[in-house]
Amino acid sequence: MKVLVTGGAGFIGTNCIDYFQKLGYDVINVDKLGTGLVKRNLSIVKSEFHKIDISKKFPNELLDNVDFIINLASESHVDRSIIDPVLFYKNNVGLMINLLEALRNYSSEIRMVHVSTDEVYGDIIKGSFSEDSTLRPSSPYSASKASQDSFALAYARTYGLNISITRCTNNYGPFQLPEKLIPKTIIKALRNEKIPVYGDGTQIRDWLYVRDHCRAIEYVAKKGKKGEIYNVSGGNEIPNIKIIKKILSMLNRDESLIQHVEDRKGHDVRYSLNSEKIRSMGWKPQVNLEDGLRKTVGWYMKNRTWWIHLLRYI
Repeated sequence: MKVLVTGGAGFIGTNCIDYFQKLGYDVINVDKLGTGLVKRNLSIVKSEFHKIDISKKFPNELLDNVDFIINLASESHVDRSIIDPVLFYKNNVGLMINLLEALRNYSSEIRMVHVSTDEVYGDIIKGSFSEDSTLRPSSPYSASKASQDSFALAYARTYGLNISITRCTNNYGPFQLPEKLIPKTIIKALRNEKIPVYGDGTQIRDWLYVRDHCRAIEYVAKKGKKGEIYNVSGGNEIPNIKIIKKILSMLNRDESLIQHVEDRKGHDVRYSLNSEKIRSMGWKPQVNLEDGLRKTVGWYMKNRTWWIHLLRYI
């Protein structure tokens, strides 16, 4: 089978391409190699590659003989979206429209999984969001992702496109840029540098090891239904400050490295997803939080040459 992955040079994309190739799939990687992407990933996880900014165009010929599409293309950093919301609107909404139009004009039968985020729901103090919960995005990033979701569902209903949506909790694992919490904490701890923590660090996130996410995407590609949404969660809700302390303990670093800083604007307090829908299809996480963190810490310790040139992101 042939899989087309948009945004395949990024963190989740690189892991997904490696995952699908090991299962025997032929993979096409489409990416603009923009801000936040690591060109070196292309030489580590190799596949057919096309450098294209799909917010400007999507060549229909890339869809020839493709069995399904995994859409991961998006600007994805909350802090950068707060600084430059127009970039996130133009890129994320633009690329979604171009991809959907290409599918509409080429074939409504090609299967697509659009990968979204739990952030489209906003935060929740008690309970968990279901796939039917109201969207209340808090940041320009999550608003742009909610817009992508809305267009995907509209094209599925109006034009009959064979699209499903996944909304996942926070991913972590190999190849994640240092701007994100877990790799930033690991790298700063390895360098004995202060680790910034927004506010008091009690914001709660649910953590999902990236390879478990790749498996969930494959499940939805094969078993999901047209126009349906599937929440994907790790079941590992924990305050950010505790994640940081776990990493420091694994690296034998002192908690004095923690430095509390001014909280992020509009910072969501807690994310929580009910993922019973996809679990009833047979998917569940295989990597628990402790093992996943140790795997991730070990990867960053062994791959200094991968991140040493990316310190500008922290």
